[in-house]
Parts: sequence; structure tokens; C-alpha cells
Amino acid sequence: MQSPFQYASLVLIIFGILSIFSGIFAFFPVFSCKIWFTGWSARIACPIWNGALVVIAGILVLWAHRKQTQRSLWEASFTFAILSVIGCPLQMAIAIQSAFLGPYCYYSFSGIAGTNYLGYAVMFPFPYMRYPSICVDPPHYEEYHLILQTLDLAFGLAMLCASLVVLVKLFSRLFHFGELNGQRNEW
Repeated sequence: MQSPFQYASLVLIIFGILSIFSGIFAFFPVFSCKIWFTGWSARIACPIWNGALVVIAGILVLWAHRKQTQRSLWEASFTFAILSVIGCPLQMAIAIQSAFLGPYCYYSFSGIAGTNYLGYAVMFPFPYMRYPSICVDPPHYEEYHLILQTLDLAFGLAMLCASLVVLVKLFSRLFHFGELNGQRNEW
């Protein structure tokens, strides 16, 4: 039978890698060859860094489960699980805020032309369904942006749940045995 640690670590690794790819896809301009749409901000960097943090946590949990006697691996897993529980709600909050703010594109709206987040030019929250396409370049970027932010929200929720499973199991070990290794030291 598989351990909850093995399931949680596999979920952490898979969704962490997917989150990294989502951040990379958000970094590069879609459907456009113009380099000025390449942007680096908290909306884009958060899935990359949080995904890397969660992948490290998943690898440490899987490795610690295979080598049961390594106390330092369980302690590192515990530390990274705490950090990923802190980082996942941040990723979800940034995804929600970024979806409300709208994409970063070249827009021409009511006589205004500029390159910025559309939420600064139109009403907040961004009206995805009201206008056919506000982004002049790259085309269909509103849909791409909304899909990426929805995926970031879903990935953040899955990683948060798996991190909480690991954290609760490790906390129960800590309170039951007095250490994270799961074995009581008899002096």
C-alpha cells in the first residue's frame, strides 16, 4: 500500500512542474514576435518560484520516505512544506488579482493607445466578455491570459492541499513521537 507521503510528494512534483511551465508560458509573448511584450513581474514570477519550491518539497518528501532513517531529510521536508503552504495562497491571490486586472498588451481603446495592463485603461474588473478583443497585439491574448491565470489558481490549490497533507502528517508525527523521523528515541 502506498503511503500518503508518496501520493502527496507525487502531486507536489507534478503540479510544481506544471506551475513552472505555466510561469514560463506567461513570460514569453504569445502570438507575437514583439519583444516588448515579454514582461517580468510578480504575476509571472510567482508560479515559477512557487513551483520550484513545491518541486523541491515533493522531492525531499519522496526521498525522506524512501530513506526512513535520515532525520535531516524529514526536517528539510517539514521546512519546505511550511514554505509551500505560505507560497501557494500567495500564488492563488496573485492569479486572482491578475485575472481581474487583465492582460499586458498593446491596446487601442476609445482613442487611447498604449502598452500596459488593460485594467489601467478599462474598468476594474477587466470585462472579458463585453468587448470582442481589446488587445490589438498580440491577438486573442485575453483568452490566453485568462486560461493561464485559471490554471495558476488550480495548480496553487492542488499544491496547497498536498502541502497541507504533508504538513499535517509531519505535525502528527512530531506530536506523537517527539521527532519528525517517526521513531521514538529510548534513552
